[in-house]
Amino acid sequence: MKSDALRQLRHATDAAISSEPIIEAIRVMAAGPSPRGRERATATRLAAWARSRWPELPWNLEAVGDEGANLTSTAGGSGPELLLYSHLDTSLSGDVEHDRWATGIDEEPAPLSVDPASGLLAGFGLGVARAPAAAALAGYAAAATALRRDGLPHRLSLLLASGGTHSSPFAPAGPSGIDEHLRSHPLPSAAVVAKCGPRGVLHEEPGAIFLRVRLGGPYRPVLARDAGGGLLANLGTATAILESWRIEHVAARAGAGRQLAAEAGIGAVRGGLLEKPDLLPGVVEFHLYLVTVPGDDPDEIARTVLARMRAGIPGGPLDGCRVDVDARLVHPAGVTSPDAPVIRHAIAAWHDEHGEPPPAISGWKGSTDGVVLRGHGVPTARVGPAPGSDPADPRRDVFDPRTLVRFARLYAGIAVRHALGDVEGQGHRH
Repeated sequence: MKSDALRQLRHATDAAISSEPIIEAIRVMAAGPSPRGRERATATRLAAWARSRWPELPWNLEAVGDEGANLTSTAGGSGPELLLYSHLDTSLSGDVEHDRWATGIDEEPAPLSVDPASGLLAGFGLGVARAPAAAALAGYAAAATALRRDGLPHRLSLLLASGGTHSSPFAPAGPSGIDEHLRSHPLPSAAVVAKCGPRGVLHEEPGAIFLRVRLGGPYRPVLARDAGGGLLANLGTATAILESWRIEHVAARAGAGRQLAAEAGIGAVRGGLLEKPDLLPGVVEFHLYLVTVPGDDPDEIARTVLARMRAGIPGGPLDGCRVDVDARLVHPAGVTSPDAPVIRHAIAAWHDEHGEPPPAISGWKGSTDGVVLRGHGVPTARVGPAPGSDPADPRRDVFDPRTLVRFARLYAGIAVRHALGDVEGQGHRH
């Protein structure tokens, strides 16, 4: 009986999902910038559009910080809740002057476009995370509508969150939307993170640590520069020490997870006063991002880096400088059992859409705030499309809308399986 219900629901959700609303949702999101913590205008536009498109579903705005907002919707009554999650902010801010320190590009990116020959969709911020967010929205609406129409018990929620991209606690950028949501709502029974990623279903995700290495030297103007040249003139020494540490740190974590892997890198260097370059910097900071595996301890990592820096400096041009290392854990790595129902549902839905099981994943180094859900004990699957890159502008991601349709159907498939529970002998489409 459940198998029959599943087939009928899959047929209904597949029929309800097309590329048109997915592309339109992306257009609504792309109509203005949505940097981390300043997504409220985007959330407001998207809520108004969704209310017009699916008036039978509730669409709610929940303020996050001064300028952020979560867009939420919950369908059904009581029972085990499945949360479909993505976020509204983009990895780059969209401000060219701000972003060029990472991109090296001074021009505005071209607007969202659909190539008339290939049909490919290209635009800024699609990979993180407008395209998978739009697919999740369409999949949620299709599943919620079908379950309601058939009168089946269910509780299905969508969260498109504020502040979903990682930001260093050394440069605070406002609260996280998923944290705010979990403070004010009951924990879901299971969750699906709709983010771009590897081909397959992730049940493990690495965590994130931000590391600040601060070097201090004496105050002196350029005109009093001594033969040593000061901190900035000898950054190569400090960089070499940190890079040597990185190689050993990553190698020591090889094989620490079935799907995930560690990584570390220097992402920013700060020193001196822009308005007063006639003064040598008295402080130089290296800011590192660490992709972590289960068991990584930020305090132990900070002690190890501090010891390496102190051991490498004596006798060299940085001899005598002050060294301080601070590590801040943003999210620990998280693991969901591969036998959890939400993982099984995701694998079955993948098989439906692709005609074969999802490929095995190893060495994945992308952390998202999906690990927040795992940290609260919520079984979580992460699955989403892999973006292409615009050869003319690496800030623009490229998607085939047909791929986004498949993932919208996949998200809907997970939702209806969750509502029905495990179905024996489900079968797969061929």
